[in-house]
Amino acid sequence: MPYDLGPLGVQNALSTTLIGVGALSLASIIYTVGRVLLSTFVLPGQSLSSFGPKGSWAVITGASDGLGKEFASQLAAKGFDLILASRTKSKLDNVANTIKNKYSSTEIETIAIDFSKATDKDYSNLQALVEGKKIAILINNVGQSHSIPVPFAETERQEMESIININCHATLRVTQLVLPHMLPNKKGLILTMGSLGGLTPTPLLATYSGSKAFLQQWSNALAGELAPQGITVHFVQAYLITSAMSKIKKASIIVPNEKNFVKSALSKIGRRGGSVGFASTGSPYWSHAVVTFAITYLLGPMSNLLLVINRNMHVDIRKRALRKAERDKQQGKKTS
Repeated sequence: MPYDLGPLGVQNALSTTLIGVGALSLASIIYTVGRVLLSTFVLPGQSLSSFGPKGSWAVITGASDGLGKEFASQLAAKGFDLILASRTKSKLDNVANTIKNKYSSTEIETIAIDFSKATDKDYSNLQALVEGKKIAILINNVGQSHSIPVPFAETERQEMESIININCHATLRVTQLVLPHMLPNKKGLILTMGSLGGLTPTPLLATYSGSKAFLQQWSNALAGELAPQGITVHFVQAYLITSAMSKIKKASIIVPNEKNFVKSALSKIGRRGGSVGFASTGSPYWSHAVVTFAITYLLGPMSNLLLVINRNMHVDIRKRALRKAERDKQQGKKTS
């Protein structure tokens, strides 16, 4: 005969279940918040020396200015030799000369590649530079966004193709080219620059947002593939940084300068910071970690509201950019 709990027994069982679920939920929240705080403010990342000794090589794309230039400078300070790739040879040479003046023992090779329309010959030339070198680090930094927020239907074909070619195709080609030079050493780092624009759908930056979302999933998949072979893959989720791409010149609590951001990124390899998900994805800079955590963990259930907020913000940015362009046009007419 089945045991009859009775109304009081059912109520007690239900209460016990709810208390258990509540306790587990509370424990999960405490664990997650604790992990974010420790990862962001306390625990160091993997040492750069674990990827290769001084004198081994780092390959950096988009190295002529901004974050790429800063990655080059800080890796040179750590004793790595450099292969710098970007579009403009004169800018690359200036970066190389500046670094050599400061770190005279650093070997630096440069190659000019326009990744928006790179050919097989361009990649063969890069392969020739990499050949025979012990590559410890690859920084996939080269990237492009829209000149201003723009509806997808109005996005110029050239801009759309450049974003995909630079952000996606070039990153994959360079990684596939460099990776064979890491595998025999059973260690190395592949760091790819991402964006919160890929973490959350970003209206009026749809192509850029999609390209960064692609890179995030590709990087996570690559991390799982290469971990057994000793290669660390780390995808960096970044918010706004002072740069030509963001068009922000003044640093703030939320917007770090290139030097502080890169310092944080290189010191937090393997740490997730505010990112919630795969261990191969991290948001290293502390204020970016807070924003990332808020978006993924706290605002996740309100994703539709977040989409509306994101859209309205970029609609406003577009309006202001168009007004500025019109003012500049009128000013040009007056002075001509």
